[in-house]
Amino acid sequence: AAGVPRWERFLSRFPTVASLAAATERDVLAEWSGLGYYARARNLHRAARRVTENGGTIPRSVGELLALPGVGPYTAAAVASIAFGVPAPLVDGNVARVLARLLAIPGDVRAGAARTAVDDAAAALLNRRSPGDHNEALMEVGALVCLPRAPRCGACPLARECRALASGRPESFPVRPPRKPAVRI
Repeated sequence: AAGVPRWERFLSRFPTVASLAAATERDVLAEWSGLGYYARARNLHRAARRVTENGGTIPRSVGELLALPGVGPYTAAAVASIAFGVPAPLVDGNVARVLARLLAIPGDVRAGAARTAVDDAAAALLNRRSPGDHNEALMEVGALVCLPRAPRCGACPLARECRALASGRPESFPVRPPRKPAVRI
């Protein structure tokens, strides 16, 4: 709640890519103050400058978006699919959890074979006619229904196809490795 007015103020100060690119880093950081993650502000500023230098048009492809400072695979796929309709699957923590449960993918979905299986599933299941809506729907199911603890399986639109639910143990997916013990100094 505290961040929304700060973000709105930031957007009113820099309403366009060009206005953000023209600002000094000091001005950008001053307006960002209170939002935290200052590296994001610096990367956003550098990305705006790069976009402006390249004609002022935000890139549409995942590859071009990845070339911008601070843009990783998830952000690139989200922007490309949601803003431009590019068929780009995305996987965040919520989507990984939904897909791990839907397909009962064993293992830690953050790495190795399980991560590959989740990425492959995201690509295979992607609605290529409406990729942005598809990606947003999966993110929302993960955020609001397929919760890490106490998933709301009765409200899930994917319940009939969910292998984890069919197994009777949806919370056992995805597998989380045990936490490493804290080191005391």
